[in-house]
Amino acid sequence: MIPYGKHLIDEDDIASVISVLRSDFLTQGEMVPQFERAVCARVGARHGVAVNSATSALHVACLALNLSPGDIFWTSSISFVASANCGLYCGATVDFVDIDPKTFNISVDLLERKLIIAEALGKLPKLLIVVHMAGLSCDMVSIRALGDRYGFSIIEDASHALGGRYLNLPIGSCQYSDITIFSFHPVKIITSGEGGMAVTNNDLLAREMQLLRSHGITRDPTEMVEKSRQPVCYEQITLGFNYRMTDIHAAIGLSQLNKLDSFVTRRNDIANIYLNRFAALPLSTQRRDTESYSAYHLFIIQPYYRDGSRSRDLMLQHLLSKGIICNIHYRPIMAHPYFNSLGFDVNDYPNALHYYQTSLSIPIFPGMAEEEITLCIDSVTDFLV
Repeated sequence: MIPYGKHLIDEDDIASVISVLRSDFLTQGEMVPQFERAVCARVGARHGVAVNSATSALHVACLALNLSPGDIFWTSSISFVASANCGLYCGATVDFVDIDPKTFNISVDLLERKLIIAEALGKLPKLLIVVHMAGLSCDMVSIRALGDRYGFSIIEDASHALGGRYLNLPIGSCQYSDITIFSFHPVKIITSGEGGMAVTNNDLLAREMQLLRSHGITRDPTEMVEKSRQPVCYEQITLGFNYRMTDIHAAIGLSQLNKLDSFVTRRNDIANIYLNRFAALPLSTQRRDTESYSAYHLFIIQPYYRDGSRSRDLMLQHLLSKGIICNIHYRPIMAHPYFNSLGFDVNDYPNALHYYQTSLSIPIFPGMAEEEITLCIDSVTDFLV
């Protein structure tokens, strides 16, 4: 079976983990800070806060930006549920913006229309979480301009996009956002087993996220509330969580980061092969913007018969019969039963609904063999032709 995504672990990764296992620290040692500094150097951000998942990173990012009960935040209608859940954990109210049918990212035009209406109703969002779908950056210049005009903060959910670029800057430089989030899940661009990181150029946001990931505890005497003469090892100064990344996970991530460029190059090579071979077939793919270089976490196709009817579900069955494991990324968030219970109707987001009904993620990962790529191409072609 060919999976839609798969990690690639080599002997350097294994040796890195072994070195930690033989060290004095399995957690709260020096490996996590090293990983944070390396990621920041790679993306051009000042601060990195490593945590145990991208969901945890999203959560502490929302809290650091003071998202709280009574606030409203918006995110893309097409993403994994974590992009919405993170703000709900803070007690805030979520709403969604429909996607651009070509890029699968949040539609700037629909965002602006929604903001005009929200301003008239006195219901502007405090925070917008944008999602770089499949590794392709959103139109961050336009989104930042809207953020400045309407006064909302911006988090980039770049779980798919480490190694990608926007306007020749690495995604994660935070030139157009307050905080950027990366995921190190095994099927993402690089892996730490499980893990995530928030990067930012804001000193105060970084310090707040550092506190929140570790129970709200500080060991810095200048931050402590009790200024007694008695020696105090640590104080809890805010309510935080146990979201720390272990040194074992950071060791994998640090080793994997050395291969980031080769991983992303390979993903783009596979994507280009797909695009060339699929050019004459009745299917659509995610539009590639000239200002962006995608990390290609996913390769998404939208097949259709030449008479225009939909064929996604039949193609899914066909590819599975050939041993090709595909996936659907994603069901619109508001289409899940929990969000239905909050009063959302997926029919209010027609672009997201059409995307969900027609889209399929086919295999793309750095370790794909040439014969696996060929099998995927031939299977798609045989079905459509």
